[in-house]
Amino acid sequence: MRPESGQQPGTRPEQARVFFALWPPPESARYLADVADSFAARAGGRAIRPEAIHLTLAFLGDLAVERLPDLERAAREVRCEAFAMTLDRFGLWRHNRIFQAGCSVPPAALAGLAAALAAALPAAGFVVADARRTFIPHVTLVRKLVALDGEMPGCEPVAWSNRQFVLARSTPSSHGSSYRVIAEFPLLAGAA
Repeated sequence: MRPESGQQPGTRPEQARVFFALWPPPESARYLADVADSFAARAGGRAIRPEAIHLTLAFLGDLAVERLPDLERAAREVRCEAFAMTLDRFGLWRHNRIFQAGCSVPPAALAGLAAALAAALPAAGFVVADARRTFIPHVTLVRKLVALDGEMPGCEPVAWSNRQFVLARSTPSSHGSSYRVIAEFPLLAGAA
């Protein structure tokens, strides 16, 4: 007898690698991608493509595709006001060879949104893969840096208005992961 889902007994259900994130406006993504390309040209590594630039709020990792509707329902329960933030500094994370952009003063609403997701998802039965880490808002710009002692570029402030967060699916490849937004969740009308 076959399981109701139509899959063979003993087979693993189809998986999706998923995460919640903020996506920048196109002009901000283009600026950040230009900085990433320039830095990678000097320091080596793989620059993130403009369409892949994002700020991760919660990473879940591999999840059965059949659970995605439940995950979306859980995320729809998260309430947070829209907010603006400014990326105004670049930095290196030597331990994992990453060049990234961050905020000198992250908005409280950003931390609140990440905390709300960190609470809502486990309450709905989902494991957040990075739940034990302190949330440090950042945008990865270059991975696998070769040189870790180069000079940091100056950072023109990048204004970023957030009126929604998204659920995205990651598909890894030898050229870096590609991302596809599979659901959008509006933030409450507010400061942004």
